[in-house]
Formats: sequence, structure tokens, C-alpha cells
Amino acid sequence: MKIFVDSANLGEIEEALQRGFPAGITTNPSILSKEEKGDFREHIKKIIGLIEKYGYDIPLSVEVFSTKPEEMVAQAEDFVRHFGAYRNLNVKVPIGWDELAVIRALRRRSVKVNCTCCMSYNQAIMAARAGANYVSLFYGRIRDTGYDAASIVRQVRATLREWSHPSEIIVGSIRHIMDINEALQAGADIVTVPPKFFRQMTQHPKTDEAVQQFVTDFQKWLS
Repeated sequence: MKIFVDSANLGEIEEALQRGFPAGITTNPSILSKEEKGDFREHIKKIIGLIEKYGYDIPLSVEVFSTKPEEMVAQAEDFVRHFGAYRNLNVKVPIGWDELAVIRALRRRSVKVNCTCCMSYNQAIMAARAGANYVSLFYGRIRDTGYDAASIVRQVRATLREWSHPSEIIVGSIRHIMDINEALQAGADIVTVPPKFFRQMTQHPKTDEAVQQFVTDFQKWLS
């Protein structure tokens, strides 16, 4: 069970890294577009700098920003030129018929691939067979279509286990704390989580109540 940080915000990423739990970081063009305008390569380098500052050796996913296969390959090669010194770089490529050839081409170059935007069992299986290191299922968006997202995660997990396949399942598109719980219980290897949920994941009113009672009782005893 792994938790990735789904963010490109340097402050959010640093807060998470300070707390020891991140097993990876995922970004995408939409997430990056929320940050201050500038050279996105320099921004990614700053993320890598934070990872290294805190002594982590974890996957970082950076997504291509084209719908044309030849441009996807060229962008991936550009990522490797700029960020390839970080050995845990992963290039995110969306699922699709032509995109399978992109995954294949990148894997033949030993580029790690995170196949993203998977909304169905068959998409995830095709991505895995093409050689993707990770297949990313979009939990909230799957549920938007009326399907049981947890069932799809379980089905993909069962098939990959049957094949003894090395691809790992990432679940993204997290909208509620319960999405995280359900995805992990359904067999996701990884859940990539927006930072706004991390604090909530550590809180419970009964915990606050218990801690306050312990402190109050001891203070009374001291007095």
C-alpha cells in the first residue's frame, strides 16, 4: 500500500515530504497550470530538488501535453534530457490505441511509463500488456459514468495477479476520504491523493477528545 502526492505545488509537496509518508508524486498538465506561470521544466526541477532535499528516492510522474503520438515521444525524450538524472522519473501517457505504440516505444528506450486516464478494466489491461509500469484508474470519473469503481480496481488487480504481471495499479481522481479507503481495500497498489485530504486522514473527533482528556486528567493530578 502506497500513498502518492497528487500535486505540483511546492509548499504542499514539502509539507508532505516533511511528514514521511509519500511513496511518490504525480503531476499532470492541469495540476501544473494552477501554479505560477513560468518554465515548467524549472518547476519540475524544483520538485526534484525537494525530493532530494528530504532524502527520498520515489517515483515522480510528469505527463506529456499533446494528443499526437510523435509529439508525445518527443516530449518524453525532452523530459528525459532535462530530468533524466533523477532515476525515478516516470512519463505519463494517456491510454489509447495510438498511445499504446508510444508506451511501447518509450519502454524500448527504458523510459518508465505511467499510463493515465484509464476508466475501464480493458483500458488498464491493454496498458499493462503494452508495458506500462503503472496503470492509473480514475476512481471519481469512473463513478461519474455509473460504474462501480471499486469493482473495476478489484478486477484489474485479480487479472494482474493471475498473470504475475509487474504493472502497479494507481488510483487517482480522488474526491472523498472514502475513495481512498475503498481503493486501497479493493487492491490498489497506490492511491495518489490531493494534499487537501492528508490532514483529514490523520484527524478524528474522538482522537481530539481522548488527547484532551489525557492532558486534563494529568494536569489535575499535578495540581
